[in-house]
Amino acid sequence: MTLNTFSLAFLGALALMAALRVWLGSRHISHILAARGSVPEQFADRISLHAHQRAADYSVTRTRFGRLALAIEVVVLLAFTLGGGLQAVHDAWSAVLAPGSLGHGVALLATLAVLGWVLELPFVLTRTFVIEKKFGFNRMTPRLFVTDTVREAVLAAVIGLPLLAVVLWITSSMGELWWLWVWAFWLGFNVLVMLVWPTFIAPLFNKFTPLAD
Repeated sequence: MTLNTFSLAFLGALALMAALRVWLGSRHISHILAARGSVPEQFADRISLHAHQRAADYSVTRTRFGRLALAIEVVVLLAFTLGGGLQAVHDAWSAVLAPGSLGHGVALLATLAVLGWVLELPFVLTRTFVIEKKFGFNRMTPRLFVTDTVREAVLAAVIGLPLLAVVLWITSSMGELWWLWVWAFWLGFNVLVMLVWPTFIAPLFNKFTPLAD
């Protein structure tokens, strides 16, 4: 497969994905608007018409906002792939770290993750402090948002960077069966996270109380 053929296949798959998501979003909005005028019979004794319509308007607004996020997502993906952004990051780190080395691989992927977070940040802020606030669902304060973001960054560095380094090391050191070793390591890590997350990590971001009888 030549580069041009691969590029055309990539563009076709990307266009299909975007069109499918837009189509599904449009169907979702149409269904919500069609049912907005009355509360479903099975919930009529527990949910008011005002609350039902507010929830419907909230879902429609989030879905429409998602279209804008999707458009930006497609543009960014094209910029990083066909536009040479990924190669630019690779070349920038190649001036500091040996290409193909473990440090270079970790730095490259970590940089892409940070860039992705920076590009996503305006949409997160809009959803949290504009859309959620407009409909009365926001309980986040700017101070809490910054605090949670710092905690997430620290956890990503402490857990994510070593995890990424191990995966890259396995990929380069385990020969043709590297994928099997990566799978086994990833499976073990996920089992460990299931034990550690609710006890040590989740309480950093949420308050938990026992359920009443």
